Amino acid sequence: MTATETSVRLRPSYCPVPEAIHPRAAELERDALAWVDRLGLAADEEQFTLLRRTRSAEFCARFAPHGDYEGLRLAARWVYWGFLFDDRRCDTGRFGDDPHRFPRMAGAVQRAMDAPWSDPGDDRYARAVQDVVRGMYGLRTPTQARRFTEAHRAWLFSVTWQVAVRALRHLPDLDEYTSLRLQSAGGGPTIALLEIANGPEVPGAEMDSPAVRALTEMAITVASWDNDFQSYHRERAEDPAYPNLITVLARDRGLHADVAAEEATRLRDRVLTRFLRLREAVTARPVSAALRLYLDGLGHAVRGNLDWGFRVPRYRGLVVPGWTDEPADDDPSPLPMPSIAWWWDDL
Repeated sequence: MTATETSVRLRPSYCPVPEAIHPRAAELERDALAWVDRLGLAADEEQFTLLRRTRSAEFCARFAPHGDYEGLRLAARWVYWGFLFDDRRCDTGRFGDDPHRFPRMAGAVQRAMDAPWSDPGDDRYARAVQDVVRGMYGLRTPTQARRFTEAHRAWLFSVTWQVAVRALRHLPDLDEYTSLRLQSAGGGPTIALLEIANGPEVPGAEMDSPAVRALTEMAITVASWDNDFQSYHRERAEDPAYPNLITVLARDRGLHADVAAEEATRLRDRVLTRFLRLREAVTARPVSAALRLYLDGLGHAVRGNLDWGFRVPRYRGLVVPGWTDEPADDDPSPLPMPSIAWWWDDL
């Protein structure tokens, strides 16, 4: 395709959740970057500078604007760790490009998290993430810490899937891509940080209910698709074959990239509309205060991810499209994707 055929114009963003940020965002950044430096996570000054430009602490301050500072400290440290780990070991390099080598490395890192009191050897990533998880066990309940490590396991499993897709030069169809992106984007462990940041433990019967699982998956999907819009031009420049919601739709439906971006916006807004309606229905029920806080946090996660993405240097050259009060499509029927159509069931 020519540059004209692959260029896209971002549409205004629909997200009727007010912008908010934690008042101690700058302090969070100083603490997290000092932690990165103290543990020697960045290999050199250039890597440290690139990591600082992710503004991961700002992201955390936006996704939990009313969170407990000590919990947010742990969240911010993991997000900085996650960006570095993702860029250096998941996206490219001797692990990210090798479907045989990556699972072995990922398994060792996950085992270090499952037993954060064990000796992880000389892997600085494993040792650093153990420090975060030990902090979670000290600050929150074992259930909350375990929820995070299990979400982390699902992320690494899906990155293994992603590495295989990339090695095969396979462009997944829309349903497979949505299932893959649901976890490979790191949304699972990131959302699990909401409990760490906010404090109260959501009762298992509520957290594991189909409705709350659907709401969690919808928030992750909307945020990951928003990242696809924001990173589209960067990814096309770095690797034109890298799967993205827009490229998948363009291929599947034979669309010009800009038309595919318009269709992607409609899909995204339909999911967000369903999220808002289901969340309203769930909070109208006699549910716990902890669940209400968690569901409020899901909304902040979607909005905060957008606000952060429009500002972060990681998405260089991004033209901010502005905001709209109306969804591009509010069709209440399920999207034609078998893996997620159940979100529209009577939950």
